[in-house]
Amino acid sequence: MNLPLGYLYSATYAGIRQAEKDDLALIVTGLPANAAAVFTQNRVQAAPVRLSRRNLKRSGGLAGAILMNAGNANCATRTGDRVALATSKATAKLLRLPADQVLTASTGVIGVEMDPVKIVDALPRLIAGLHADRFDDAARAIMTTDLVPKTAFAEIGLRRGAVRIAGMTKGSGMIQPRMATTLGFVVTDAQIPVAQLRAILKRGVERSYNRISVDGDTSTNDTLALLANGASGVRPDPREMPLVEERITDVMAALAQAIARDGEGARKFVTIDVTGAPNNAAAVAMARAIANSPLVKTAIAGSDPNWGRVLSAAGNAGVAFDPAKTDVHMQGVLVCRGGLAAPFSESGLKAKLGAPDCEIRVTVRGKGKGSARFWTCDLTEGYIEINASYRT
Repeated sequence: MNLPLGYLYSATYAGIRQAEKDDLALIVTGLPANAAAVFTQNRVQAAPVRLSRRNLKRSGGLAGAILMNAGNANCATRTGDRVALATSKATAKLLRLPADQVLTASTGVIGVEMDPVKIVDALPRLIAGLHADRFDDAARAIMTTDLVPKTAFAEIGLRRGAVRIAGMTKGSGMIQPRMATTLGFVVTDAQIPVAQLRAILKRGVERSYNRISVDGDTSTNDTLALLANGASGVRPDPREMPLVEERITDVMAALAQAIARDGEGARKFVTIDVTGAPNNAAAVAMARAIANSPLVKTAIAGSDPNWGRVLSAAGNAGVAFDPAKTDVHMQGVLVCRGGLAAPFSESGLKAKLGAPDCEIRVTVRGKGKGSARFWTCDLTEGYIEINASYRT
């Protein structure tokens, strides 16, 4: 793994979590980075979301640092805006950055007041710990109910030299990022103008974070930021930009899939493909409806080839399609042809559905060209156990 040049990372315990493990993290770029971000579409938005959006606008799309905490969402509280502003300003002062070049992100329990002193007091040791090889420490520090840290990397050889991409994310529950439920940070040392960076992120998020769901809930804190500091000295030429965009999107897709794979209580990772819909947006709607169906997700958990639940969920997506021209495959096995049962081995397919990776494919035969791929997970008793005691 070759990390992008010019970035430093750190993590420490600030006392925000009850358990004594790192809960504060920092990403710093030696050169001010061009930055783009997308945020939650939930109308209830955390203070760090509001501040980061405002800072990006004021700075003209420049960022020098991202301050992240876990254990408290800093959302729906009386002091949230003051806490976000105080901690970001303290970070900016210690790093000698303009205040509007610090982005903030929080994750954790909603509705609990956060003590800014804990963060401010921890900042000197957090900054003292900055190092180029602490990427994984920062990735671990933002975990909440995640079982594993989630990272992804890429390197591209271009005509003027190599550029590198690295991403970290967190998320396991409250996941259906209609971003613009999760935090994600992708950094590259390529030289990419702000306008191009925004376009890359907007297109990429539609093929990655906006194609996952664990439980259909969109967080108040969703933040996905993309930074390009140019430290490689390499600016892709116009013919190379599609490849750079593809690799950035690949990193984002890998991070998004890791979230679905690590869904709270999940035992199975599910890929849903829809083809033949009237258009791509319709295909996405159908795939999302299948992914969010508790009946489909529990059937997968129980290795039950209940294709009727899949067809029903697709039909509940608000999309005009003909069920009589619709086929369903599960694990590559045709279970429904033209909206009716197809012959298959129940026991054989049940065994195949016991695998950790499952696939559902819905095909509408006709003139429709819309297609979409979506990722989710099964729904087990573990999800209930985790979320029934999340605050306590």
